[in-house]
Amino acid sequence: MSVRAVGLRGLALASVILAITPPLHAQEVSDSAGAPYELAPIVVTATKVPVPAVTAATTVLSGESLREQGITHVLDALRTVPGMAVVQTGSFGGPASVYLRGGESGYTRVLVDGVPVNDPGGTFDFANLTTENIDRVEIVRGPASVLYGTDAVSGVIQIFTRRGDGPPRITADLRGGNYGTSALDGGVSGTSATTSYAFDVAHYQTDGIYDFNNAYERTALSGTVRLDPDDRTHARLSLQYADNDAHIPTDGSGAVVDHNAFSFGERLTGSLELGRRLSSRFDIRVLLAGYTWDGGFDDAQDGPADTLGFYGSTSLDHVVRRNADLRANAYVHPDVVLTAGAFVEGERERSFSESESEFGPSNGSFEVSRATRGGYLQAVGVSGRLAWNASGRFDDNDAFGTFWTWRVGAAYTVLSGTRVRAAAGKAFREPTFFQNFAEGFVRGNRDLRPEQARSWEVGLEQHLLDDRVSLSATYFHQRFRDLIEFTFDTPTPTDPNYLNVAAARARGLEVSGRVHLPAGLTASGSHTWVDTRVITQGFDQSGTGFFVPGVQLLRRPKHITTLGLQWRGGWGSLSTQTLYFGSRDDLDFSAGRRVVLDAYTTVDIAASVKVVRRAPGRPGVTATLRLANAFDEEYQAVLGFRSPGRSLLTGVRLAL
Repeated sequence: MSVRAVGLRGLALASVILAITPPLHAQEVSDSAGAPYELAPIVVTATKVPVPAVTAATTVLSGESLREQGITHVLDALRTVPGMAVVQTGSFGGPASVYLRGGESGYTRVLVDGVPVNDPGGTFDFANLTTENIDRVEIVRGPASVLYGTDAVSGVIQIFTRRGDGPPRITADLRGGNYGTSALDGGVSGTSATTSYAFDVAHYQTDGIYDFNNAYERTALSGTVRLDPDDRTHARLSLQYADNDAHIPTDGSGAVVDHNAFSFGERLTGSLELGRRLSSRFDIRVLLAGYTWDGGFDDAQDGPADTLGFYGSTSLDHVVRRNADLRANAYVHPDVVLTAGAFVEGERERSFSESESEFGPSNGSFEVSRATRGGYLQAVGVSGRLAWNASGRFDDNDAFGTFWTWRVGAAYTVLSGTRVRAAAGKAFREPTFFQNFAEGFVRGNRDLRPEQARSWEVGLEQHLLDDRVSLSATYFHQRFRDLIEFTFDTPTPTDPNYLNVAAARARGLEVSGRVHLPAGLTASGSHTWVDTRVITQGFDQSGTGFFVPGVQLLRRPKHITTLGLQWRGGWGSLSTQTLYFGSRDDLDFSAGRRVVLDAYTTVDIAASVKVVRRAPGRPGVTATLRLANAFDEEYQAVLGFRSPGRSLLTGVRLAL
């Protein structure tokens, strides 16, 4: 299938209707033996319009497939994505970060139904993101600030929740396993003449891998309602709420010593999306989105004898993000779409912290806000075998002023099934509120510039045997500058502790492939090579310095390999997934030096069996099993912190 055949000409009229709907699923067809295989899905995140993302490196994960494999948390699904390094500290619920293409952990924009859920400054904890109500996950690798603003330096991860489809449907899922783990999930969905709906409630809990004070619990509710009063108008309301609580028995070195420390948080996200097709060549849409986070950390004094060092602390944070995005799509030619957008975003944070130590009590607090306004332009087109896009954006922020970003890309079909791609762009990450506005023992810097990156990539895609075999390879290069570092060594006590000082680069190669074999078998694999280097020094040049010229960036392995094999048949499915995570640098503060963490390999096995097939008036019953880290590999994702061993989760899924 040529680029033009699935390109803008065939989608010109359809896209004005679909431009504000959740993205389409991959098409499924069958080979001569009846085995299903997938054609490339339409990706919305790369361009904000539903056209093939021909110039961006993308990965799409199906929510149904993730649940079929027994994957309960998004971070476990992301481990298989090319270019993605996932690191979780300790047990279930421990802080989890992703490093995309060698970038910092705050360099990936995370969206849920279009709502940004990163904290101001890019931080996002993937430990509390579960799969129960996900329709699909779109990952776009490469700079995307031109469409999404701050944090989209190395890429974007967007999660689309399920929408109603077909007659009313009720589902229930019950699972349990070792470590005292249990998971419950229930949902209802359906459609009527003009309305579709999907609601879900889920609860997950575990005792954790340590002997005491390691329970983790999460409750989530979500709902989406879509209204189509006529063939020109669309409205969609989406809400998600999550409450999580993680008990932490480890100190900063990983030693199991604490009986009462815990973290907690509540997250509420919501979006209202409205769209109207004004003519066959013009449509307009608006997205109103909000995100609120209330959470903190509590570690009280363990007892009367606990009086040395810093023995007690507590923190509370209230974060609010509100944004509005208005954009118009003009179909100026059957093969060209122009998009113009305007946006405004407000951020607010209220923070309080208090600690007790042998040196006396200390506390700090701040309440600050900032706003960003701006606009962007994008052109997407197809001309013969050439597909292209070009876009530019400006942000005007209360703290750092005006900042410009851009992105260009092109893809050319050399032969049937063979495409070459190239793309380049500029992106940025704004400082955190603490880096900008902290007061007290640590002083923020209101004159900080955003961290920024310039990136380029080239890629090759090959499809063979009617898309039963697909191969891709992408080489990328990113250069980061104005990196922010903390220092105690200030000229005077009133000078700020945060400054833009360092620079680094990351380059690498992503290779992936998928083969649809006879008898319902699918084999897949990927290999990522990433080489990171500090090129401009920071303040700390000791053995535990973050930015020492010539050293690698922390916790990013040079090599990650994944191998997967899946079978689907009439009675169920069976799959295996192997992950090799290479050696990488970490810091040993007690010894004052860098250390190299050993590589590790894990194997996951999943199966589902259709015990009773669903039919009118009869519920479908499916038995499920997931065996994570099947060979009980012992490893440390973070120095000093033990990671989960073999984990078994079995259950039953009902669908009526």
